[in-house]
Amino acid sequence: MKLALYQGPAISGATEEAFACIRTQLNGAAAAGAGMLVLPELFLPGYNQPEMHGTLSQPRGGTWETRLAALAREAGCGLTIGWAEREGDRVYNAATAFGSDGAVLGHYRKIQLFGPMEAASFVPGEAYCTFELGGMKAALLICYDVEFAPHVRALAGQGVSLVLVPTANPAGFDHVQNYTVPGRAAELGLTIVYANYCGTEAGLPFGGRSLIAGPLGDALVSAGRGEALLVADLGVLGDLPKAALSTQLTDYREL
Repeated sequence: MKLALYQGPAISGATEEAFACIRTQLNGAAAAGAGMLVLPELFLPGYNQPEMHGTLSQPRGGTWETRLAALAREAGCGLTIGWAEREGDRVYNAATAFGSDGAVLGHYRKIQLFGPMEAASFVPGEAYCTFELGGMKAALLICYDVEFAPHVRALAGQGVSLVLVPTANPAGFDHVQNYTVPGRAAELGLTIVYANYCGTEAGLPFGGRSLIAGPLGDALVSAGRGEALLVADLGVLGDLPKAALSTQLTDYREL
């Protein structure tokens, strides 16, 4: 199975431009043979746009979800994307994974909100989400979630071997891409797809450096600071000797 991620600038509130970008990147990922494309956090309607989170957020089954499903189906490539979800008076920092047929594979609400802007805009989620993808048990996390070892460990304990992470990591936090994400992957024998923004949005610079970290902690593919569409083939991971992967989950002795 091949996985893709898109690193690009935030398209704040420009819904039609955002959907055009999604279509272009989906078609590119499909042409490269990818079965799933991962985009950044709150791609709709934008990350550093708190005034838009409440006014532009949409419910499950709304226009955004319907259009995203149609784009995945049209391209024949799965899509994981972050967006602002409204449920009654509550707004969530959410992510949805669509299959290549447009069906919803999984939907997740960010548990670990980061900073005062997110806390003011969103209500935290309260549950994990797992689903099957290309013969692997997969899960969704969003940005700050993956920095908390207990969340990733809990997913690994459920048999998850692939974690898709839309993110909006600012510049100055490169330790997350350089060390935290590869370390989580190696510690627990996971593949982690970490899709970040590049450029600046409303005065907030993003760090770029998106990557797909394999279960040995190595970057299967990684981006620099600019726009990029990355594709990695996970087929070779099935050939890894079991002894090469971390056995911490089974060896741990609780005191």
